[in-house]
Amino acid sequence: MSVTTTRSAEGRGGLGSKLSGLAVALGCVLFLGGFVWGAILYRPYTVPTDSMSPTIVAGDRVLGQRIDGGDIVRGDVVVFRQASWGDMPLVKRVVAVGGDTVSCCTDGKLVVNGKQIQEPYLRKGQLAELTDIPSITVPEGRLFLLGDERTGSLDSTAHLTEAFSGTVPRSGVEARVDAVVWPMKGMLARPTGFETLGALSTQGPLRLVTVAIVVGGVLVLGGGAYGPVAARVAKRRGVAVAEPAGAR
Repeated sequence: MSVTTTRSAEGRGGLGSKLSGLAVALGCVLFLGGFVWGAILYRPYTVPTDSMSPTIVAGDRVLGQRIDGGDIVRGDVVVFRQASWGDMPLVKRVVAVGGDTVSCCTDGKLVVNGKQIQEPYLRKGQLAELTDIPSITVPEGRLFLLGDERTGSLDSTAHLTEAFSGTVPRSGVEARVDAVVWPMKGMLARPTGFETLGALSTQGPLRLVTVAIVVGGVLVLGGGAYGPVAARVAKRRGVAVAEPAGAR
């Protein structure tokens, strides 16, 4: 005579279900939280011209971190508005801030506060400027801006005869561009040529936002897939496995 006992997978299944539920809940928090965080800190812009080529070209979609104009430093690429420039969102690079003296060109280089600036973001072989920029002292609270495409950019050099010598107020800045997201060019390179004049700005939390969204999505998909996968595996193996027991 023989007796059979049953080994159940219920214990393991219950723990797996709890872990999958936790993964889905955590994933939702990270995924949705990442989107909300990004929407609060960043704003998308479509660049209409090639004035920032090759860094940013016409049609590129960029993300600009909403930031106070007082936090902008040399080398930052900013989105701003200036009534005399058309009162529309424009994208340029800050090359000098209030109190700086800027001129061009010495040995083909832009000069800020007596230092020649290395600008690796310019197109290879391109001069820092096609025409001379007279020595200009930037008024306090204002910014001197140039496009990376110096041959055709309508930037501060095109407004030198205006009040404040073509500079724009810090209050006109809407955002600092952190990355080109379409096409996927990624984060903007650091403008290291300005390090000799002072600290560069700290990049925004875009990478952390992206990581939160990606990890959250993976957890939601992985946790949600656990149930169907576990059920299929259990069906193949059998939820209960009969084992012979007792005397022979």
